[in-house]
Amino acid sequence: MATVSLEAVGGAHGYLRAQTRWRRSEIAFWLATLLPFLLFPAYLQLASQIAITALFAVSLDLILGYAGIVSLGHAAFFGLGAYTAGLFSKFGWGEPLSGLILASALAGVVGYAASFVIAHFRHLALIMITLGMGLLLQEAANSASELTGGVDGLQGVRMRPLFELFPFDLWGRTAYTYSLAALFLTFLVARRLTHSPFGLSLRGIRENAVRMPALGAPSRTRVRQVYTIAAAMAGMAGALLAQTTLTVSLEVLSFQRSADVLVILILGGAGRLYGGVLGAIIYMVARDQFSGINPQYWYFWIGLLLIAVVLFLPNGILAGLDRAAARFRRRSP
Repeated sequence: MATVSLEAVGGAHGYLRAQTRWRRSEIAFWLATLLPFLLFPAYLQLASQIAITALFAVSLDLILGYAGIVSLGHAAFFGLGAYTAGLFSKFGWGEPLSGLILASALAGVVGYAASFVIAHFRHLALIMITLGMGLLLQEAANSASELTGGVDGLQGVRMRPLFELFPFDLWGRTAYTYSLAALFLTFLVARRLTHSPFGLSLRGIRENAVRMPALGAPSRTRVRQVYTIAAAMAGMAGALLAQTTLTVSLEVLSFQRSADVLVILILGGAGRLYGGVLGAIIYMVARDQFSGINPQYWYFWIGLLLIAVVLFLPNGILAGLDRAAARFRRRSP
């Protein structure tokens, strides 16, 4: 038994070492994120929105794709980060990095408090609890109109130049650079977490939370930890939105935003990290193009896209690309 256990531990460590190595496709992908500066300079504002949405999707992927925590109220932390950064700028000072850190920390603290409830429930109960939390926070922001602006949105957000050198211009150069850097650094943290024993324990909790304590992984503690991390990441994404657009509305807390990021994960593929990023790119570009064709009914085309992906690529677009690449490698001499 001891020999088997040692072999299993050695195999797990070998698997993790293999997963942490950077593949050429990953390097190529992140280099490709610099192409908008050269090829699409007129769409840098859209590119910054894609980077922010991708960060939000990665935060949801940590709890849904890896730990199996179903959430329909993840926008609560996104909106909390947005309002924190906006209010910090309006009533404090508009230094971007300190506002980003404060917003992320506050969302993480709220996420940690909520995690004690989240850790005790699964599946349908989680859907109702997370949805209720999101709706409560949205109504709280609406009722505190003197502070948040209510339905009119938060006014008077002003940001100082990044590092006091790079102002947030109309062309979106600073916004995209700032958002992309935040996405990349946060993605590195998420990648390291998921390719560690902590990440393996999350996968085990997703498959069978009851048996994991017998293997030395306390399920509820792990759930609280990953939920706190995901909340902090979502708060960071919300803060980026407030800082790069200089506006905060009740929409950042809406159920629609929670549903949109869930759709993004389904499109790209949950439990892969890159699935959230790829899904954000496809969804945001499709929304931009479809809304240009028909501003009123563009969700119709998004619905068709989602149905097609679920029917023909049930595990997401990234899984379909992996299968296609595997077939190509098998057929190659």
